[in-house]
Amino acid sequence: MHSSYSSVITTTITTITTSSSSSSKKNSNTSSYTFKMRRSSLSRNHYFVIGLFLGLVLSFYVPQDIWELVQQEECPQQVAENSLIEKFGQEFEPHLNLINKPLAAKKPVKNVIRPRYYSSELGIREKIFIGVMTTQDNINTLATAINRTTAHLVNKIKFFINADNVKTNYKLKNIVGFTDTRENLRPFHVIKYIADNYLDDYDYFLIIQDNVYVDARKLKEMLYHMSITFDLYMGATAESSYSSYGVNNNVGRDGVMAAAALSGNVIDGDSNAGGVDAAAASNDEFRMLSDRNYCDLNAGILLSSSVIRKMRNNLDWCVRNGITNVHSINIGRCVKYSSNLPGCQEKFQGIQQRTYALKTSTKLFKDLNLLAKDEAFRNATTIYPVTTTDDFYRLHAYFSKYHLEIVHLNSGELEQKSYRIANGTISNNILEIRWPLGVPLASAPETRHDILMWHLINRTHIFLPNGENNIETLSTIESLDLNKVLDITIQYAKTKFPTMINTGIHSIYRRFDATRGMDYQIHLNMRDTGRMSALTQRNSIIKSFQIVKPLGRVEVVPSPYVTESTRIAILVPTFEHQLEDALDFITQYEKICMHNQDNTFLLMIFMYRYDSSSKGDTDPFKSLKTLALDLSSKYKTDGSRIAWVSIRLPSALSDPIPSEDVMLNSLYGHNEILSVAVADLALPKIGLESLVLMASNSITFKPDFLNRVRMNTIQGFQVYSPIGFMMYPCKLAGFCKECESCDVSQSTGYFDKWNYDVISFYSRDYVQGKC
Repeated sequence: MHSSYSSVITTTITTITTSSSSSSKKNSNTSSYTFKMRRSSLSRNHYFVIGLFLGLVLSFYVPQDIWELVQQEECPQQVAENSLIEKFGQEFEPHLNLINKPLAAKKPVKNVIRPRYYSSELGIREKIFIGVMTTQDNINTLATAINRTTAHLVNKIKFFINADNVKTNYKLKNIVGFTDTRENLRPFHVIKYIADNYLDDYDYFLIIQDNVYVDARKLKEMLYHMSITFDLYMGATAESSYSSYGVNNNVGRDGVMAAAALSGNVIDGDSNAGGVDAAAASNDEFRMLSDRNYCDLNAGILLSSSVIRKMRNNLDWCVRNGITNVHSINIGRCVKYSSNLPGCQEKFQGIQQRTYALKTSTKLFKDLNLLAKDEAFRNATTIYPVTTTDDFYRLHAYFSKYHLEIVHLNSGELEQKSYRIANGTISNNILEIRWPLGVPLASAPETRHDILMWHLINRTHIFLPNGENNIETLSTIESLDLNKVLDITIQYAKTKFPTMINTGIHSIYRRFDATRGMDYQIHLNMRDTGRMSALTQRNSIIKSFQIVKPLGRVEVVPSPYVTESTRIAILVPTFEHQLEDALDFITQYEKICMHNQDNTFLLMIFMYRYDSSSKGDTDPFKSLKTLALDLSSKYKTDGSRIAWVSIRLPSALSDPIPSEDVMLNSLYGHNEILSVAVADLALPKIGLESLVLMASNSITFKPDFLNRVRMNTIQGFQVYSPIGFMMYPCKLAGFCKECESCDVSQSTGYFDKWNYDVISFYSRDYVQGKC
């Protein structure tokens, strides 16, 4: 109101001033002088009074909202909405009438499905797939030898056989059988299977027969230096293969002759005529194999994924023209037609796949030392034909040792280069030069509880191994490991100090680091046997040696698939003196499992003394039985129930637990053998396919614990025995409280790794383990 009045007053004053000025122009000088005198005679109070009076008069006619004086032009849409609201109310919602009106085409929403692994999204593939063409007779011999010497070094391996009479007792896995037993179509079945299942997963595919040894380490090293963007049809041509070092040239021709005989080229009639025809047919096949520059399958054929894809697109043509039983010719024709490659590539991008053909008279058990001197043999990627499993293992042992020597040589050279670069002027920490080279340093402890302790040991015992024991006997494996380390150390000391002899062991320390491995510090008593030292030195000298056994590459062990929906049968043994704990456990079980409808079943095992009554009011477990029946009827519709089994103990095991055994970690006391009896009598009640959790009536648990039991107990693979937190007895601690509020700390208890009362397993695994 004050602002309105001020505006009105100001307007009024301006109007009066303007009118006075206009009237003064019309009058004469006298009247103008008179007006000026009158105007000057008015004081400021007069203007205020006049303005106030006019403002009060106008306030009766001016509305409260000054904006009503201004005619605002409203938006047409707002006017329409206001009219609709006045007509239909505030809850009116307009609807569009789209009948007989063109609608814009809606684009379907694409659901973006992200792959599980980033390698799938980025198109990262494994390097090599090996397909072995074998027979049913060689599955348990040659094929098994290939699997044991090659499978762990390559990304994938499969064995292809004709499944005309499939056996089911093969120990070898990864077998693929083809019902079509026509020999000329066999390689095309292999190509089709590879293209349908593994084409987008691997870069290269090596197809071999079951008499070829593959140096997988050398093969993978070669493939990592080649580009996958080009078509590859690589191997040894027939002519170079059959004329290589140490090969009887008749082997190749004999093989083609046999193939010609299988293809029906030998006709009935005179035997000499048949032999001549067979020889002529074999010559034609061999000439075709060599003249057209096909890769020889006997030495192995390496194909890129792009060539496999093109062969799959033209597989019908390849099948129609695969008229011979010589697989090298059929594969070569298909590759040439599909990819337009000129022929077999013995070299590609400056890299050659070397093969080595053995003589038929070669005996590896006596000729391997001679063959090792041949550079062509050492550089070969594939060696053929290998006719016995022992020869496979001999070749694998030789090439494994050969590659290991190369690794040691390269490691030594790399270590020397590192030290030459440092030259004593640059810190090893800056250059990250560690000893041994390539092994990480010991992990730095974050707190005092993370410090890795050195343990004093001798040949038989370890001192202060943990916080519970002062001394422990070394296990058999630990003793063997220590003896081996001592032998290596003493041998190194003889080489390092030739004039000194070992007179005994001063001390041995051992430390295990999960990020580094096992470290040993061995101190040997040494005495110098030199001429001058023998006269001056009387006491022995202590020489210190540090030995490191680094950890190998971490291997992920595949395990079967499990779910969190498996039903758990909980077995709880209870003695007569544990009634209070058992009542608390059942109350806890109702709250966690029965109330939440968890898929569990509780079976109580009542352990009666030999002279206790099991019926009537004198039954010590009557209250537990009554509570079990009440809860079972209460949750009957949910499928949850509590049952029990009674066991009467012999007199020797019926004595109560002495008070001095209150700190024993097992509920069975000194009679832990009772756990086996409990399992034997309870398992027939629940079946062989059940997941069993043997528990103690004094434990407290949460629902997450049951899911851990389901996920970590795998049938036929793994049992689960968690390490629980053992609280101090209330009688000794004196500060017992509800477990929901208690803390896991050193002041309330400890983790008892020697307690096996809580363990889960499958019934069938338990029965098989006992057998």
